[in-house]
Amino acid sequence: MKLDNLFNPKSIAIIGASSEKGKVGNLIAKNILSFGYGGKVFLVNPKRKNILGQKCYSDISEIKEKIDLAIIVIPAKLVNEIIEKSADKIKNFIIISAGFSEIGKEGRRREKELKKIVEKNNLKILGPNCLGFIDTKINLNASFAGDIPQKGNICLISQSGALAVAFMDIAQKENLGFSQVISVGNKMQLDECDLLEYFVKDNNVKVIGMYLEGIKNGQDFIARAQKISKIKPIVVLKAGKTEKAQKAITSHTGALAGSNEVMQAAFEKAGIINAENLEAFFSLLSFFSLVNFSKENQVAIVTNAGGPGVLATDAFYKKEIKLAEIEPKIKESLKKFLPAESSLQNPIDLLGDAQEDRYEKTLAEIKKQKNIGTIISILTPQGQTPVDKIAEKLVSFGKKNKNIQLLCSFIGGKRIERAELLLKKNNIPNFSFPEQAVGVLEKYSIWKKYEIAGETSFSKDDKRVKEVEAIIKKAKEEGRGALFFQEASDLLKKYKINVVRHWTSDSMDKIEFPVAVKIDSDKVLHKTDLNGLVLGVADQKKLGETINEMRVNFPKENIIIQPMLSKQIELILGIKKDPSFGPVIVYGLGGIYTEVFKMVNFLVAPLGVEDIKRSLLKSKIGFIFRKTRGQYSYNLENIAEILWKIWIMANEVGEIKELDINPLLVYNNGKDDTAVDIKIII
Repeated sequence: MKLDNLFNPKSIAIIGASSEKGKVGNLIAKNILSFGYGGKVFLVNPKRKNILGQKCYSDISEIKEKIDLAIIVIPAKLVNEIIEKSADKIKNFIIISAGFSEIGKEGRRREKELKKIVEKNNLKILGPNCLGFIDTKINLNASFAGDIPQKGNICLISQSGALAVAFMDIAQKENLGFSQVISVGNKMQLDECDLLEYFVKDNNVKVIGMYLEGIKNGQDFIARAQKISKIKPIVVLKAGKTEKAQKAITSHTGALAGSNEVMQAAFEKAGIINAENLEAFFSLLSFFSLVNFSKENQVAIVTNAGGPGVLATDAFYKKEIKLAEIEPKIKESLKKFLPAESSLQNPIDLLGDAQEDRYEKTLAEIKKQKNIGTIISILTPQGQTPVDKIAEKLVSFGKKNKNIQLLCSFIGGKRIERAELLLKKNNIPNFSFPEQAVGVLEKYSIWKKYEIAGETSFSKDDKRVKEVEAIIKKAKEEGRGALFFQEASDLLKKYKINVVRHWTSDSMDKIEFPVAVKIDSDKVLHKTDLNGLVLGVADQKKLGETINEMRVNFPKENIIIQPMLSKQIELILGIKKDPSFGPVIVYGLGGIYTEVFKMVNFLVAPLGVEDIKRSLLKSKIGFIFRKTRGQYSYNLENIAEILWKIWIMANEVGEIKELDINPLLVYNNGKDDTAVDIKIII
């Protein structure tokens, strides 16, 4: 999508410009005219001849010159008519006006009508219901935010205009600069995917930050972000991480795969850096904006206080980044000028009386160790600490050693204010607490090692799809929301997934005891909770008694009998349809404690067999594929193949809302992995 004339316009018309102070139309006109934008600006308002000392047109048709972009600041009920009327002349619009899909039925109708106008005339629309956008490199503030931020290399895309304004205000205080700030509003047409594709090509952009409340097309977003995140880091703060209203969770899969879990898996898949909260979002954008990306992954810590050094060390627990082992020759050099009481192990403790010379000499020695890519310098302002002088030495070191990432954690208040400002002015990130520095380094390390996942294509089996659709059609015609076990078993077998044999209460000849007896119903899905499952039935007499009791407790429901199989490992495998990301594959530790332990992982599109294998090895059940304490490893290829078959099923059979195989009994002694209990919600 070509967006140059929208985001880099040579001429702008403001439809709804106002002379009244405080009105949005006045703020936007003032912003565009005041900050040095070099293009032509046309003001449109039928009630005014002059606004802000500039000629005002009564109608857009009076303007004979070419217009690249029109900014609409008029009541929502007039917007569609104005755009349709202007569509021959103008192809790019920012709709600031609210009153569309965000307000309910009438707004949705208006937005639907606008979409038709846009498609018919091949228009580009940012919004509606948005703040507008700012581009600092061309001094364009095409928004009603009160100021233009400092120039920098962060492209901020926000679904909330208010949050974008607050973020810019914080950034000004923290000496952080932006290339662009874009408010997307309702995302009627242009969304996060389009903006990612466009701004990744901008050489002024070093990192893209996104605040999102919803993702329109999750699969498209992931597919595009996968490629873009290899070029430039994408940091996302996603709101709405909890699912308050899972009113009808009908399977374990539904309970386990909440919106946040799926989102985390999707972001990991795409190489997106996930910010847990607003503070982390700011820290991550600061870091990626300021630092030079290092090839080395190991870290050295220099501190003048033992306690913060220990806390920083603790922050490395279970992280991919590692504290470097200080080489003996470096330690010998450090001994020559550091007090005997100093620790040389990493963190290197310079002690509380450290002056600027200790920091300077220590950094000079550490940089000689080639596997160290980052130095975290911690300082607490003790009585004899020359805070400002130490900051000056750190700035000098940073300027001379661009191949090393220098991060600081000056912990304090008033006494560190000047030093903190000096660090920020010289593009050295300073964190209030050392754990924050370690946290962003970890995110950076994961992003740096990100590899685009391969996608293995498959050919749709039309014959199989028709057979499966016939099974589902029969269940729907009978008014059922789930398949019976026999139907689910037949469906899985069409994908060559092994299912346990079973008998019905009407055909019990040649039963091999002991057996399990269970209800087979689309209404009783959690059998254990309702005593719809009896295990270890040992003989024919007990079987008859159990069946009779179940018929009393569950009248008119089907009953099935299955052999009791030996157990080694129980897994859960499933499908959950996510409204943004489509079919999501769930796998993990199964059995009756599935929802208690929640040892599960998620797979999202695009997906290939090698992706599945990598995921399994890194997952919460990765230990079963390694030999441990005399236990032979389980077959990675087999589980990956079953998950791949489930993935094909999810893509071939769109009517499956949820699938649970729980448990899948997995063996490492030559037996076939077998699905024992199956729920398929349609």
